[in-house]
Amino acid sequence: MNNKQKLISEYLGTLMLVFAVVGSGIMAENLSPSNEGIVLLANAIATGAILYIIISIFSKISGAHFNPVVSLYFFFKKEISSFLLIAYITFQIIGGISGVILANYIFDELFIEFSSKVRSGANIFVSEILATIGLLITIILTIKANKDPAISVAMYITGAYWFTSSTSFANPAVTISRSLTDTFTGIHPENVIMFIVMQLIGMLIAYFILINFEPLSQSE
Repeated sequence: MNNKQKLISEYLGTLMLVFAVVGSGIMAENLSPSNEGIVLLANAIATGAILYIIISIFSKISGAHFNPVVSLYFFFKKEISSFLLIAYITFQIIGGISGVILANYIFDELFIEFSSKVRSGANIFVSEILATIGLLITIILTIKANKDPAISVAMYITGAYWFTSSTSFANPAVTISRSLTDTFTGIHPENVIMFIVMQLIGMLIAYFILINFEPLSQSE
């Protein structure tokens, strides 16, 4: 595949992901305004479903990263170039912002409205480290096992919405985008940098954990 197709795929995939995350959050909150458990459940199911779809349709084109920490991991593994890394991250962020604007618009919210939802505290930040480690381990070991990562990632994120106190952002592009909606899935702009730092720390820890599985691929 050429780079143009790869970048379009990363843009569209991240757009669809954020559109589903934010849109399902707004719809669920509108339908069940007094029950956050139901809202989170609907949000998790919609997110898992869209992840399965976008990874399935785009994985053979761009690798279906849709996430700067995933792209950075593959850059460290020398599987993508520095040019493609920068391009992927740029298109992921633009795609995510496009997705949140569309979701805000169709639910009659402001195109862009900075979130007032504070997500902070040491426990929340550690949760993001763990969520990112888990995501990368899920992706890489599923690929090494020659299994479909679409199923594994969709199931992991659906579950991680519930077993992490941060609701498993685990994605800098999604984190930036979600600061632009003052709805259920939003995050206060002041918390964005710390979330991204924790996600990068999680990526580095996952990288060093996964080094130990390198002999597995050599013996296949």
